[in-house]
Amino acid sequence: MALSEQFIDAGEIHPIDLVETIAEHHEWEFDRIADDQIAMAVEGQWRTYAITLAWSGYDETLRLICTFEMEPPAERMAALYETLNGINDQCWAGNFTWWDEQKMMVFRYGLMLAGDQVASPEQIDTMINAAVMSCERFYPALQLVTWAERTPQEALQVAIAEAYGRA
Repeated sequence: MALSEQFIDAGEIHPIDLVETIAEHHEWEFDRIADDQIAMAVEGQWRTYAITLAWSGYDETLRLICTFEMEPPAERMAALYETLNGINDQCWAGNFTWWDEQKMMVFRYGLMLAGDQVASPEQIDTMINAAVMSCERFYPALQLVTWAERTPQEALQVAIAEAYGRA
């Protein structure tokens, strides 16, 4: 059953209510922090990602942040920032940033819903999955540049190289 089939009139449903239903559908652990905010944990191949979605009525934006902890060595920070620039050149929807104080890698995305537009459950589900997929895609490159002391170019090659042949 499609996610949208669970709703009769999604126009009257708050975006965070939709997110909560999606989290229940996928059996993700979640916490409704406030009427306009929800936090959840989504398991990936490399790690569990903390995802928070918040609705801002002021600018009519559904904001997503997907975080995971990292503790890169201080001497690798310049390479990490260079790698983040390269990663963000590859991301058409959303971007990565480093929150030094929290020691968190962050993927951010905002879905603009100006003019009383309504996001569909499929749209929100795709938004969450795209965030996790982006983190999964670039996690190995971030690890290579911070811990294996690879150059940003070498690390990014892992994320953008295509596999050939069959396993």
